[in-house]
Amino acid sequence: MGALDFAGGTVVHITSGVSALVCARVLGPRVDAGKAEPHNTVLTLFGAFLLLFGWYGFNAGSALAANGVAANALVTTHLAASAGAVAWVTANWLRTKKVSALAVGLGAVAGLVCVTPAAGFVTPMSAVGLGSIAGIVCSWAVERVKVFADDSLDVFAVHGVGGVIGAVLTGVATTTAVNAAGVDGSMHQVGVQVLAVASVATYSGFMTWGILKVVALLGGLRVPSSIEESGLDVGLHGEQGYRFR
Repeated sequence: MGALDFAGGTVVHITSGVSALVCARVLGPRVDAGKAEPHNTVLTLFGAFLLLFGWYGFNAGSALAANGVAANALVTTHLAASAGAVAWVTANWLRTKKVSALAVGLGAVAGLVCVTPAAGFVTPMSAVGLGSIAGIVCSWAVERVKVFADDSLDVFAVHGVGGVIGAVLTGVATTTAVNAAGVDGSMHQVGVQVLAVASVATYSGFMTWGILKVVALLGGLRVPSSIEESGLDVGLHGEQGYRFR
């Protein structure tokens, strides 16, 4: 886990977040935007915890050895996910006076996204701070993004915003006391992180927009509203994914 991982560790999240936002804007809202409910909260939480389990291997495994850096990455990954879940649930409760199970999964993923570039370079306490900040800011972003884009899976708010927070704050919290291959936090490193974030976001946004325009010319981006209302399983495949009666 060398210094280049500072910028590289979260590229996938910023890319997916920005691309999702561009797609949502170009495609426009769903016919039932604002009315659709989460499909299955149990499966959503199950998927979130599968991600958590896999993330241990992703972050700790990036050390390419069973050593102290890998152990630190595993611990910081777990703490950031836990802090993100607690922070999101708390923010949700302060806003709605309800404790949401969905908020646990979203907060954990936000914490995981945020700590990814930092896992092998920051202390456990810094990871708690990163996860907490991600949980609070990303929960706020979910509400704000829905005002101008129908990002149904909150990809930009969780992965895009969480990725930016993690990339920038890694430049603040990184320390050679954890990983001698890294650097100590400084304004210079923050500048490097900001430049990397801006470059990735700009490239991803323009390339996604261009690809969507080409696809629109070749065959279209959306199904007719009648198929969207009846469901893509029935309209495109002639079968139902779920039968409830």
